[in-house]
Amino acid sequence: MALPPHASFEDRVWYYGARLLCYGVLLFLILPILVIVPISFTSGNMLAFPIPGFSLRWYETIVHGAAWIDAAKNSLFIGVCSTALAMVLGTMAAIGLSRARFRAKPYVIGLLVSPILIPIVITAVGMYFFFVSLGLVGTYLGLILAHTALSVPFVVITVLATLEGFDTNLARAAASLGAPPLTAFRKVMLPIIFPGVASGGLFAFATSFDEIVVTLFIAAPEQRTLPRQIFSGVREYVSPGIAAVATLLILVSILLLATVELLRRRSERLRSGGK
Repeated sequence: MALPPHASFEDRVWYYGARLLCYGVLLFLILPILVIVPISFTSGNMLAFPIPGFSLRWYETIVHGAAWIDAAKNSLFIGVCSTALAMVLGTMAAIGLSRARFRAKPYVIGLLVSPILIPIVITAVGMYFFFVSLGLVGTYLGLILAHTALSVPFVVITVLATLEGFDTNLARAAASLGAPPLTAFRKVMLPIIFPGVASGGLFAFATSFDEIVVTLFIAAPEQRTLPRQIFSGVREYVSPGIAAVATLLILVSILLLATVELLRRRSERLRSGGK
């Protein structure tokens, strides 16, 4: 919001003061993350800043390290599987809730998004005891289902927000023309709400890819993901290789956020009729 040309002195103080405060908070949050990037290029053997010299040795260590490669494969496999499940289940739940009319609807939505609100340690302990009774602890299926439960709320929230601008008359028109419900969803509804579904999927993948607490409770010793491998490295020996992995994860997060922003703009263009 721009400052009016004839704003008073008090308004200018509040305007520029609020901007300075926002920039200060932003720098406070980002600077510790940005320090990791130059450390990943250090030629030394310890985490230290400023770095003694420039080197790519720690990235080479990651590329040629079997433990890091296996951890990355596990993270990608679990992340892709849990994201696919979360997109399907979350989209179905959001569509059902958007059409439903009952008094307990806010409580059902609150229950679906509760994994975001409940402390992750409590969620992890509950999942552990529940999965033990099902024999899923120490299995990839258990990890995928656990990550799916954590990821579904993001899909539900984004798809529900997208459905707020969806014209239900389009689905009715498709049905009146003889289209089965699945065909009407696939050819009419899904193309319009796809930016919301895809955005929720990206958030779901980021949640799974970055998850550590539930993984520590559910995963077997050999089922190491990247966050778990980083956690083990910090406990055993703080190597600059951890900073290199963290830098790569920062890059992945930036790409995911950029994709979400592109999807958001596409959704706005669709809602405005392509203008």
